[in-house]
Amino acid sequence: MVETEGTGREIKDQVISINRVTKVVKGGKNLSFSALVVVGDGQGRVGYGMGKAKEVPAAIKKGVDKAKRDMIEVPMSGSTVPHAVIGRFGAGRVMIKPAQEGTGVIAGGAVRAVMESAGIKDVVTKSLGSANPTNIVKAVFQGFRQLRTPAEVAKNRGISVEEL
Repeated sequence: MVETEGTGREIKDQVISINRVTKVVKGGKNLSFSALVVVGDGQGRVGYGMGKAKEVPAAIKKGVDKAKRDMIEVPMSGSTVPHAVIGRFGAGRVMIKPAQEGTGVIAGGAVRAVMESAGIKDVVTKSLGSANPTNIVKAVFQGFRQLRTPAEVAKNRGISVEEL
């Protein structure tokens, strides 16, 4: 689904996983679905959300709404990330490394969806540890939060970008 927000950018959503969840209660089993969704504008803004509901479309809609509320800005240098980083969440670890232009997105399932939604075109990633899509996505976002642009690093050190 493609939608535009207030800034005029197109927001695309991508469903990463849909889980059927069963809760056993006194009267039997309650069936519901949880959906993990990633949204992004392809220009550095990306977010993820979990939605839970009795039907799949409702769960996806809830996930999209949550993802749009919790979008973050990903620092980029050209079409890749500024530097290598390892994102960690639970047992999931994701290594994100910059790559030369033309390399493409070298990533598996959940990580690929996040990178494409963010608009990162050249990157090498490796998922280490957990294969749980939720933990992997959270690890990628934790890695994104660690990224710094050269201008930010120079400002923190009190020097110019050229001296860096």
